[in-house]
Amino acid sequence: MKSKAFFPTVIFLACIATTKVIGQTNTDALRIAEIDKSYWKEISRTVKEGDFEGYKATCHENAVLVTTSGKNKYSVPMTAALAGWKQGFLDTKNGKQMDNVQFRFSQRIGGETTAHETGIFYFTSHDSTGKLIAESYTHLEALLVKQGDKWVCLMEYQKSKAAKEEWDALK
Repeated sequence: MKSKAFFPTVIFLACIATTKVIGQTNTDALRIAEIDKSYWKEISRTVKEGDFEGYKATCHENAVLVTTSGKNKYSVPMTAALAGWKQGFLDTKNGKQMDNVQFRFSQRIGGETTAHETGIFYFTSHDSTGKLIAESYTHLEALLVKQGDKWVCLMEYQKSKAAKEEWDALK
């Protein structure tokens, strides 16, 4: 008799666990799709178009940039980083250069209003004749928060240089 009662209980518990995993997966998929559309695609668009104000709008007012990917390791308010990047946006907007950035992810953790994204970004810059002037693969972590219906960056951590093979592995 114990075995008859045990079997339906196991099936019931397995169904509950499956429902919970499916629910989490759907929730995660919705969040990721929302972040892709309202944040990562917007970052790519603003870089490509040289839309400095659009890029700035993707950052929380207290956002921080951390970098350990080059010779210098530092942490600065995003406002300081933006000031340093502004000329590149203006040059892109005025046709003096063509910039692009793409993202691929190895881990995406989040909830209803927070997300931690880990991956690699691939940045290229060409001069007005199409000659490549900059190219880099960089390991990235980003901490995002949702404000209203929009995701914004609270912290961007450019960790280290990445290899093309690492980028390719994240397809």
